Order: sequence, then structure tokens, then C-alpha cells
Amino acid sequence: LRTQVELAGALRRGQRLEAENLTLRDDSASAKLSQIIAQSPAMKSVLNVVQRIGPADANVLITGENGTGKEVVAQAIHAHSQRKHNPFVVVNCGAIPDNLLESELFGHEKGAFTGAHAQKRGKFELAHTGTLFLDEIGELVPPLQVKLLRFLQDRRIERVGGTQPMELDVRIIAATNRDLKRDMENHLFREDLYYRLKVVPLEMPPLRERKEDIIPLAQYFLKKSCKEHRKPPVALSPEAEGALLMYRWPGNVRELEHLITRSVVLSSRAILKPSDLG
Repeated sequence: LRTQVELAGALRRGQRLEAENLTLRDDSASAKLSQIIAQSPAMKSVLNVVQRIGPADANVLITGENGTGKEVVAQAIHAHSQRKHNPFVVVNCGAIPDNLLESELFGHEKGAFTGAHAQKRGKFELAHTGTLFLDEIGELVPPLQVKLLRFLQDRRIERVGGTQPMELDVRIIAATNRDLKRDMENHLFREDLYYRLKVVPLEMPPLRERKEDIIPLAQYFLKKSCKEHRKPPVALSPEAEGALLMYRWPGNVRELEHLITRSVVLSSRAILKPSDLG
């Protein structure tokens, strides 16, 4: 009888913990959206799309200049999907050498090539039941474009050096700053792959086209930087805000974040002036 009571208690504790975990996951989804500053019409439109496509399982192609927040939006889509409890795996296709990228994506069998001393699971396997975010998809070389297209068609992969196909359940979100239509015309990117990825297109606006977000973003980064670098609270003077609004931001949100961080670290003022912004 005592054992039954202990088991019942453990079961109730397990159910309570699971309920708490689900609440935390739902809060996490809200947190992902709250990280996206959206006072401008352009970004409100992006958030509207994110909330509508999140629960769907369609592939998404996010386009936009470097530094516009494509990965943050991809995380928000995942957080609002039915896969939110499962892995979100990121691969930067432009940061990995071509001769290593195939193994990184699809894994390899032991002895598949020189140096393959053990079997390795690729990013596709790690993302099973979750989302795979392929950043800089325009950098993918043609042979790997073929393998990606094959996965999108039959949802199977083979490890490098393997002979047994594996069925995987992975949602693909891709992103690029390149003009893929021009790359298709120049035979650098496959047209059939482009349309497989672009089931739902989502274009990120550059920061210069969302001026209403510049000051709220700057204030968000001020609080974040002060906390991370253990600095007292810092604010922007009206002149500093005016300078931020006048600038063109070729590096977009990433450039703004780096500028604010640098200003917080280097300045000793409680109120930042234009000269503190460099």
C-alpha cells in the first residue's frame, strides 16, 4: 500500500512538472515575440505573418539584408509552431567549408572518408521532429542543393558513405541576403529548390525603412548592455536620439546593437550624447 501511495505521489509530481514545463514553453514563445521590436508598420506586418505561419508546417524562406534579424524571426516561427518543444537547429551554410558542409548537414558513417573515425549524426538528424534553420542558403553549392531538394521531395536522407536512407520529420526555414532570382538566372541556384523553399516568403525590412523602431531598439539594447556589462543605467539625450534617426544603418539592427554596446562600455556618462555614439 505504501508503495502504491508513493507511486501515486510521484505520478502527481510528474504531471505537475509537465504542466509547469508546458507553461514555461508557452511563455518562451511569447518571449520570442517580445524580443522583436515592432512599432513600425513594416515590422507589425512581419509579426502578423509569423503568428499566422507558425502553427503551419510549411517551409519558409526569409530574405533581407544582413543584420535585419532573420534568425530571431526564424526562432519566433519555431516557438509558435507545434514543434516548439523539439529541437531548433541552426546551420550557417556560408560559414562551413564546402568539403565539410555535406557531413555537417547529413552526417557520415565511420570510414566514409579520411578522418571519419566514428559515425556522426548530421544537423538533419539532430533536427528530427523540430526545425532546421538554414542561414545563408544562397551559399549552398549545387551538389548539396540537389541533396536538399531530394530531402524536400521524399523526406529522406543518407549519411555520407551510407547506403540506408532514413526518414526524418524536419521543418525547413531558410534565409538569405542574396538575390536568389538573379542567382537562378546565372545558374547558381536551382529554380526547383527555390520554389520548394519559398512556400511561405517573408521579407525582413532594413532598419532605415522602420524608423519607428530605432529608438525603442536602442533603449532595449541600452538596458541589455548595462545589465551584461554591470554598468549603471544609461539613457539617450534628445540629440543622440536625433543622430540615431538620421543615420542610414547599412548594418541594420546588428550594427545598432554593436554601437550601443560600444557606447555603454566606453562612455562614463549617464546620458549619452552624439559624441558618445561615435
